[in-house]
Amino acid sequence: MHWLAWHLPPAADAGLPAGAQGWWALRFTPCVALLDEALLLEVSGTERLWGGRGALRALLRQQAPQPSGDGPGDLGDRDWAEASTALQALALLRLRRAGRPAPWRVPHDLPVATLTALRPHAGALQHLGCRTWGALRALPRAGVARRFGAASLEALDQGWGDRPLPLDWIVLPERFDLEVELPARAETADALLWAGQRLLDALQGWLRARHQGVLALEVAWHHDLRRIDGVDLPAWQRLELRTAQAVQGTAHLRRLLAERLARQRLAAPADRLALRSLQTAALPQDSASLLPPQGQAQPGEPWHQLVERLSARLGPQCVQVPEPVQDHRPERMQRWQPALQAPAGGAPALPEGAQAGTPWPAWLVRPPRPLALRGDRPCLHGQPLRLLAGPQRVEAGWWEAPGEAEEGLAQRDYFVAHGPEAGWVWVFRDRATGGWFLQGVYA
Repeated sequence: MHWLAWHLPPAADAGLPAGAQGWWALRFTPCVALLDEALLLEVSGTERLWGGRGALRALLRQQAPQPSGDGPGDLGDRDWAEASTALQALALLRLRRAGRPAPWRVPHDLPVATLTALRPHAGALQHLGCRTWGALRALPRAGVARRFGAASLEALDQGWGDRPLPLDWIVLPERFDLEVELPARAETADALLWAGQRLLDALQGWLRARHQGVLALEVAWHHDLRRIDGVDLPAWQRLELRTAQAVQGTAHLRRLLAERLARQRLAAPADRLALRSLQTAALPQDSASLLPPQGQAQPGEPWHQLVERLSARLGPQCVQVPEPVQDHRPERMQRWQPALQAPAGGAPALPEGAQAGTPWPAWLVRPPRPLALRGDRPCLHGQPLRLLAGPQRVEAGWWEAPGEAEEGLAQRDYFVAHGPEAGWVWVFRDRATGGWFLQGVYA
């Protein structure tokens, strides 16, 4: 077996519950536990999947949160240690944190104070001249058990690897729902954002361990005051964040949260913050290829993330996208809606073998412009138009009740026309009235 011990900051300094601080490591091994001030990982069963012990060690050092709670980063040698048993790794970590070198012989020369069960007896053992694990192990076991208790011998055997060490393994919850108490009352959005970053880091660890991305989450803060100026306040104030595609990284979520909080007025100072996942989805795994990729992705912000950020900053109604509508009338074939409410995916493709009809213009005239007639030919800019393609008959709107829509029933014959002044245009004849109208202009 091979164990790694990682130093964890106190839960109050990290801003997270103790169990949540270990979620990031479950991506690399299912054997993760908290013991005293360290996070313990048993990696012998998974290190081959990550390219060997050295490669896994490098990945862990990059992904492990900083002891200061500032997010992932490459840890220094003082923040981790490794050994063949969990207690040996913890003992070596304590030596590194104290700035002391590791002994030449491990575990024989490890100081007795590095074993938690022996710390209460460290003074008595020093008077006996017993300063290391090996020296204590050399004493008669019956006498050690009478003087220092059977628990001391049991811990020594567990550190040596002669007995199994029972640990409470960290298990991921099925749903991310985390609440933290703020170190001080938050009266501004920036103060909430600081604590929110800690929760987003925990969310990222939870998502990575489950190989998922988040599509929707809820941020809520608890009011420290329940009544201001005679007005009763709700206990919680909430906002919801949604993304078009499942995301796992915190950078985009932090930008969205910052934009939304900047437009949010806190009803009262907050003393607690909660983050809850509303919708998640599995992320596709990258498959390795023997051939080099055809093209490298360009750096920059993905399009859907830009749309979400602008919607959060300007408001959903200010960023809109067209949505196709099943209607043959050109002016009714699409409608505009907020980009955040648009369904995922593009417009439906044509069936295989289907041919596109008459090419439509890029610019529609709305409402259609009536055209004068010269004889039986429509005129535009005082010049008669030549009908070059058509007719294309459209009959639609018969299902609408009278007065339901301004266009109503449409019975039209469309033509592609050309004029010396007008250029290429799209016109139609209303079969009900016989009038001609300009519907579109070709570029």
